[in-house]
This record gives sequence, C-alpha cells and structure tokens, in this order.
Amino acid sequence: MRQVWTVGRKGTSRRLPLLLAVFALLAALGAVARAGFSSKPPTDLFALGQGVGQTPAMVPVQNNRQPPLRATPRARCLRGSHPLSGVDGRVTAAALKASPPTGYTCNLTFVAHQGRSGGFKVFRYVDRHGHVCAFYDTALLFPINAFQTGGPSLGVAVLDMSNPAHPVQTDTLTTVSMLTPHESLNLNPKRGLLAAVNGNPATEPGVVSIYDVSQDCRHPVLDSSLPIARLGHESGFSPDGRTFYAAGTAYKSITAIDVTNPKAPQPIWQGVEYSHGMTISDNGDRAYIADPVNANLLILDISQIQHRKSHPQAREISRLTWNTVTIPQNAMPIRIHGKPYLLEFDEYAFRFKNVAPPDTVGAARLVDISNERHPRVVSNLRLQVDQPAQHHAADHDPGQLDPAQGYAAHYCGVPREVDPEIVACSFISSGLRVFDIRDPLHPREVAYFVAPPSKQPENGGDGSNFAMSKPAFDPARREIWYTDGTSGFYVVRLFKSVWPNP
Repeated sequence: MRQVWTVGRKGTSRRLPLLLAVFALLAALGAVARAGFSSKPPTDLFALGQGVGQTPAMVPVQNNRQPPLRATPRARCLRGSHPLSGVDGRVTAAALKASPPTGYTCNLTFVAHQGRSGGFKVFRYVDRHGHVCAFYDTALLFPINAFQTGGPSLGVAVLDMSNPAHPVQTDTLTTVSMLTPHESLNLNPKRGLLAAVNGNPATEPGVVSIYDVSQDCRHPVLDSSLPIARLGHESGFSPDGRTFYAAGTAYKSITAIDVTNPKAPQPIWQGVEYSHGMTISDNGDRAYIADPVNANLLILDISQIQHRKSHPQAREISRLTWNTVTIPQNAMPIRIHGKPYLLEFDEYAFRFKNVAPPDTVGAARLVDISNERHPRVVSNLRLQVDQPAQHHAADHDPGQLDPAQGYAAHYCGVPREVDPEIVACSFISSGLRVFDIRDPLHPREVAYFVAPPSKQPENGGDGSNFAMSKPAFDPARREIWYTDGTSGFYVVRLFKSVWPNP
C-alpha cells in the first residue's frame, strides 16, 4: 500500500526478507500505472485517480463497549497429539529445530501435503458430476516466489481431491489475474464460478478473470479475462453469483461487476471507498467491509446494486473500531443460535494511521450485529503470544523480525454460515489454529497444526511458518485444507471430540 507502514522497533531489523524488499517497488509500479492512465476520460474504469464514482457519506466511527483483552483459553491436547510446550502460539527456534516430521499437532492428525508454496485462499468445491476439487493460489508475492528453482509459485493450482490423502494437481490457471491474484481469488459455489482480479500488496489495474468450474472442476474453463475493474487486491462475491466486487484496498476503489453472463461481464458501479476484504450478506443487500487504512469495520448497504437499480447508490450504515485494531483483513457473516455475528480478523502488528501501542497484535473477534447500526465486539479469538507482554518476550523468535509475518492472524474460515461450531484461522508464524465458538461469548482454542519447517527466502531462511491462507473444510471427513506460504497445501483431520457435529 502507498501509506507509510508504522512498524516500531521490528521495522529496524537487520533482516529484510525478499518479501518486504519488493513492497516499495510494487507501490512505485502502481504509481507509474496510475500516472500512465491519468489521461483517460473520467468515465473510463482505467482512470485510476480517486474520486471517480460514488462517494457514500461517511458515518461516524463507533468504539463501543468491548470485552477485556484476554487470550482465548488454550487447547488441551489429547492423546495422539504432538503439541508445543510453553506460551500458546509461540514457536521458538528450538521448537522448529525439534519439529516432528509431520509438524506439531494438537487434537488433529496430518493427512496429506502437496506443493511447495502457497498464498492467501483455499477453496473446496464439488461439481455437478461429483468431482471434488481444491483451488489455491500459490504465490505470497508474484513474481518473487516464482524465482524459486522449478517455479512452484506460478498461478492457481487445481487439485483432484477424490482421495484427500493423495491430492493430485490436474491443472494450473495462468491468466494474469491468476498469476498474481494476491488476496482476490474467490469462488461462488452456487454457480461454479472461480474469479480473481490481479493485485499485489498495494494494488494493480484490475484485470478480472472468470472460470467455469461447474462441469469438471478438475479442468476449469476460462469464460473471460478482461480489464473491467479499476483496481485489484481483494474481492467479494454475492451469494447468488451475479455480482463480483473488485477491491483496490490501498485506494478508495470498489468496482461492482455484473457477471450474470460470465463470458461478457460488465462493470455496474464504482465506489470511492477503502476496502480490504469484503463479504456479502445472503440476500446480497449488505457488504461487510474491512477498511485497512482507517482501521475499522464498515457495514455498507448495496441493495440498489444487488437489485440492479438504474444508477445505483450505496449507503454507509455503520463503522466500528476497537481498542486493539491493527489492519482489518476481512469480516464474515455467521449465525450462532439464530443471532447474527461477524467474524472479523485483523492482520499484523501495526497500523497505517494512528500509531498503535507497542505489541498490539492483530487477531480475530466476534462482532454482534443484531443492531447493525450499533455493532459491538463481544469476544476475542487470540493466542497467549498475542498478549502484549508475551509478544514482547517473543520479539526475536523466528518470523518476528519481519513486520509482514509475525505472531498475528491473517485469514479465518468457517465450515458453514449457520452454527459453524468451529473457526479455523491462519495465524502466520503460529500456524493453523482452530477455535470452538458454540458459545460466542466464550470461545476457546481446541486444535492447532504447525507445519514442518521449510527454509525459504520468504521466511528469511529461518524455517518459520508463513500461514496466510483462508482455510477450506471437508465436514464429512472433519478435514481442514489450507496452505503455508513456504511449504504448500495441507490436509489435516480434527479429532471427533473437537468437532462433534460436522
């Protein structure tokens, strides 16, 4: 992003991994692209300057009553686990050196591994003919990962998961958007559409690629790949599969694209709003938007876009922040015992504005949206190592000298929207962490997996985990699928006692 990163003492590290070294370059490239398109007329979606499109009136930011900042109760690891000792979530250099061959496990078992690198999203899909597939992006930062010998980080990997113990890669998607989707890879299961807009840690001019995976998910069919979004980095998909949203993140840019005909998608609204990750309500009328620059959560009325009103207008309903906010990453609507919540998660341990207190770490939380005009954080999902004192003590652990890595959350996922029971989150250096949220006011950690060390340029060669991806689920098998940035795709299976009603 073009904003200055406030990283505190960790930003002065002698170690500057390749991942961070290119961030400034990518931001500069984005500036060049913006300058290059500045001569376009204001109605052209390539006009990358801010201010073209609708600017919804901004509502006041609320900081409502919230629970005390405590670590989530740690998992009690049952027989058959290979757990870590010490502070929950902390993975020391000694622990990495002594790692079991299949990693550290708590209340789950290692099932399978495939590939050598991973990115930000993993999806599971069953097509109309019963084929079971996984899709995942392979690059933390294209083209840097691709410089590895053998080029494992090229495009979106397509896996045949008919036998989850033996994933088989059947295809690789390599349009420009799939080579560098950053966090935008998205799947609409209702229509069987897989889409992405090209992006990077800042943003890129938005080329949107759409694939049909409904007939044979093992071999997606390209419907279109067109420069129809203003900017790209993240995305959203309406549940009915008719609208794809491309978010520019570092700039006030959201493009709503009608994909009713995925072979001829059409932009239908341009919003002048900051948006990192975004999810859409079941009826398509609300967008839940993580604002990474102003550090808050936005609930946006997009009903006129959903219902295809002429010259649609969006309307802000509410904005919420909280005391430990870092960089909001995404927010997912769920229901627990009939009550609506958002599962929100932040990334990293710094902010773009208003310097955070030392050792403020991004984690996850449940937000009660029963009154969407006055949402409220009701519980936190965070590890012991995310608490200020413990985080400070772990300052020089592997992975902690890079502000784009560290002991923080990055992406979470749920197996279903209604009464999901569990949440699985990638906690970067702490690996995959699983929480029980059946009691939304008192969540608890129930399982984890720390992948075996893999020494790569992205983690500075120290072997620390780089777990950044949104997980996917196979409920019938109690499996979670996710990727680690430096070592690839994993399948793990939860103990039955951990997930009683999959």
